Amino acid sequence: MSTSAAANEVFAANRADGRISLAIAATPSGPSRTHLRESGSLRLRFTHSQTRAALDAVIVNTAGGITGGDRFDLDITVAAGAELTVTTAAAEKIYRSLAWLPQLMIGFDGFRLRRTVDVRLAGNARLLFAEATVFGRSAMGERVSQGQLLDRRRVRVDGRLVFAETVGLDGDIAEHLAQAAVAKRGVAIASVLKLPADEDCAAAVRSLQDRFVGEVGISVWKGFAVARLVAPDGAALQRDLICVLHALGASPLPRLWLN
Repeated sequence: MSTSAAANEVFAANRADGRISLAIAATPSGPSRTHLRESGSLRLRFTHSQTRAALDAVIVNTAGGITGGDRFDLDITVAAGAELTVTTAAAEKIYRSLAWLPQLMIGFDGFRLRRTVDVRLAGNARLLFAEATVFGRSAMGERVSQGQLLDRRRVRVDGRLVFAETVGLDGDIAEHLAQAAVAKRGVAIASVLKLPADEDCAAAVRSLQDRFVGEVGISVWKGFAVARLVAPDGAALQRDLICVLHALGASPLPRLWLN
């Protein structure tokens, strides 16, 4: 066996593979798990929700971290009349060649992340989706000068594509973020999607403008709302994000977000 082939074999043998398959049904006493399967390094734990109308699930990676070549799959089904909130146990740190779906993603210098989120909804389903990214930890003087982010998001309702976007940053990320049309030197960004939504949702977020640390904007069209957030650091972003989610009706938030 050649040296390169042996190295590839060792690399493949040390990659993590995790899968979660979950189904939630509605019952008179609240949402109930009808199916749960865990394999590899992924586990799902449930916290006691503050309301019986919703179920909180926490994704845990027992491998202790994500490295290039790891593969993780989530398959989650929520039946009509049931409500489920999914979060992660902590922020995921994305170093060079690392990839994951985090609660709040921290990208370090040289990181490379390609991610696809595909949401399929029934016609009467509701969705509140938030994704936050921090480029380096400002308090520790970190700067992301090089990296790559390719984030694809698709939402389908009854099989029909209703929302699609791709966020891409490549090369000198710090230089890109410094541009006024991108982040105006902010290093923390987030997007929030709510469906269905109306102008009252936008008004609720805009009424909080004096409370935001960073910049927040929201638009409503074709029955859904999209909010964009830019902040000078991760702490400011999380504070603004919690305000936006509360304004859009996310109450209570996952308990781990508030710890």
